[in-house]
Amino acid sequence: MAVKYVVVQRPNPLKQEEPKKWYASAKSTGDFTFRKLSKEIAEGSTTVSDTDVLAVLNDLTKILKRHLENGEIVRFGDFGSFQVTLGSSGAETEGKFNASLIKSKKVTFRPGIDLREMMNNLKFEKA
Repeated sequence: MAVKYVVVQRPNPLKQEEPKKWYASAKSTGDFTFRKLSKEIAEGSTTVSDTDVLAVLNDLTKILKRHLENGEIVRFGDFGSFQVTLGSSGAETEGKFNASLIKSKKVTFRPGIDLREMMNNLKFEKA
């Protein structure tokens, strides 16, 4: 199956005076919920119910949050890893830097081998 995309017109954020260009943007085909995920995992197993899987995934979310807040990189083996990353304004010296200069924060996911291979082999289709 192919990833669907739409084409949107956007300005160059670094050169606003230049003419807008057209860019691809991935188009979502819907949501796959936590509950659906737990049911699908349970269907592939004869030993756990979707309720059991949902409980584990809920705990996973809580534990992931706790360890990211502690500044740790959370590695999920071949699945990938999660890490907090920051963006900030610059200071003229290290001594002049303070936390108020931090402007953005996000959780970065780095895919493991299987997801990287999937990304390398993606097919695309205009929506």
